[in-house]
Amino acid sequence: MSEQPDTIRDQPRKRPIRELPSAHPLDDDLRQRLTDEFVVFLDYDGTLTPIVDDPDEARLPERTRATIEALAAVSLVAVVSGRDLADVREMVALDGLAYAGSHGFDILHADGRHEQLATDHLDALDGAHHDLERRLAEVPGVRIERKRFAIAVHDRKVTDPELRSQIAEVMAELAAERSELRLTGGKRIHELRPDIDWDKGRAIETLLTELGAEARVPIYLGDDETDEDGFRAVKAHDGVAVVVRGEDAERETAADAALETTEEAERFLDELRELATERAAG
Repeated sequence: MSEQPDTIRDQPRKRPIRELPSAHPLDDDLRQRLTDEFVVFLDYDGTLTPIVDDPDEARLPERTRATIEALAAVSLVAVVSGRDLADVREMVALDGLAYAGSHGFDILHADGRHEQLATDHLDALDGAHHDLERRLAEVPGVRIERKRFAIAVHDRKVTDPELRSQIAEVMAELAAERSELRLTGGKRIHELRPDIDWDKGRAIETLLTELGAEARVPIYLGDDETDEDGFRAVKAHDGVAVVVRGEDAERETAADAALETTEEAERFLDELRELATERAAG
């Protein structure tokens, strides 16, 4: 392992997660970067709540919900998730936030406006969903989750490595057969999405504009490969990208700093709340 940097600024553009400096507690360098007002973007699974075998069981801890609510009282907060919009809103259960579901294809702005992209790709997703249910019907443990703007195939409960390889092959074949869709991945998940130039990063760019927050320092907390687009987006605005390390310490990331667990992420958000409160009072 290479020597860890002394400050967040010293780290190279991309490196393994295990080599990143810690974002908690806030060091002098990070505090210096947050001298202006900031806006906080949050992934859900693996960031606010641990990854679990059944996504329906990924419930937000009440302490984390209270921390987000308190942070939103002193700073702008938005949730950017791969989950369906209705699903992540139900999980977080806080009003007054902006929400981007389905990796940003479905956005509910803080003022109540609703925006959807790629509605013309829904038929392609319907067809792919039908094909997947047929091709993977005999794979024990596989979970096919149809979202409005994506199809996620979870293999956490598939114990046979050969069957996991079979799932990956089927997903690749479907993506090749359907030019309207593209294949992405994550932690034990394969996902088909509309093949358009849109992702969490583009959603964050949109939300920065809609929130009137271009002059604020953007912060994004995420944990997965799909969050790299969000990391790049906030760094393009001189913001701060923070990855929750979880079980994937070897993956290379564009993040600036890391948190060990979702519990540490909650403590980091509470530090941001304290910092925003101090700035507002001072």
